[in-house]
Order: sequence, then C-alpha cells, then structure tokens
Amino acid sequence: MFITIWEFVKNPIYQEDENTNLRYRISVFGKLLVIGLGASILLLSFATMIQNLFGLDMGDHAIEEMWDTYSLPMVVFLGVIVAPFFEELLFRGTMVFFKDSSNFKYIFYGLTLLFGYIHISNFEITTTTLLLSPLLVAPQIAVGGLFGFIRVRFGLIWALLLHSTYNFVLFIPFVIAKVLDIPLE
Repeated sequence: MFITIWEFVKNPIYQEDENTNLRYRISVFGKLLVIGLGASILLLSFATMIQNLFGLDMGDHAIEEMWDTYSLPMVVFLGVIVAPFFEELLFRGTMVFFKDSSNFKYIFYGLTLLFGYIHISNFEITTTTLLLSPLLVAPQIAVGGLFGFIRVRFGLIWALLLHSTYNFVLFIPFVIAKVLDIPLE
C-alpha cells in the first residue's frame, strides 16, 4: 500500500480504481486510515517535541475553545460530520473539474497544501506559529494527500467517510477525557 500511495503522490493522475469489490475497498480504506493516523501521530509527536525542546508556546488550540463553547454532542457533530463534509466538497470535490487537465498534478498538490494550511487557523496566529506552520500543519497535509488519493480512486463519498472516520478516531480520547472530567491541559 505504501508503494501505491508513494507512486500516486509522486505523479498524481485522476484514475479511478476499476476494482469495485466492496471488501477490497474497505480493506484499502482501513489501510489508509491506519496510515493516516500513524503519520499524524508521528508528525504531531515531532512537532510537540520541537515545541517542548525550544519552549515554544503555540497558544490554545481551537479544539479547546470548542469544548468550552459547545456541548459534547455538538463538538463531535461539528468535527466528525460538518467539517469533513465541507472540507471534502471544497478540497477534494473540486478535483473532478481538473481530472482531464494536464495540470492535475499541480491542482492536487495545491489543494492538498491548502487543506493543510487552512488548519493553521486552529492555532493562535503569532510569528512563532507562522514560522512553524509547515511543521504544525504537516499532519493535515499528509492526511490530505490520503484523502485525495481515496477520492481519486474510489470517489468523493469514500474521501468523506475516511475524513469523518479519521476525525472520529482522533476525537475518542477527547470525548473520554470530557466524559471522565479529566482536564485537557
């Protein structure tokens, strides 16, 4: 799977997977989910290590404000349903308009980077945040590439499902902490 993804990322072309077998697609979906979560955890751990090593303060993360502002079901609904829906429409849905373009590769890269960088808004915007932005949004860029991959191969619904599932899995520790009244700091 890693080689398939790597080959796609090196030269993304809009080519749907001809294998429509549901078991096959669920298997690919599961592998992409595990790869995305693993890559995000590694990249986030590296970013956290750099922040701690240099004593950098990135300020509050947007998720902290959401927990303070909205109920638990609303936070989960916004993070697992609403955000993935609109982000997939904007960043992966638009790919179809460029599927026959000789510039599809650049469109894919541009949309993936934009998807990642839109998440800088999750942080307080400071000079430090902007300087470290490539590191801070690296997890979103990485999974954005995976969402783009499944979108091209299987369709927009699969990208939406992968994005929603990915966010849901990431929300689980926060939900547990909230339910058990464990501070998030």
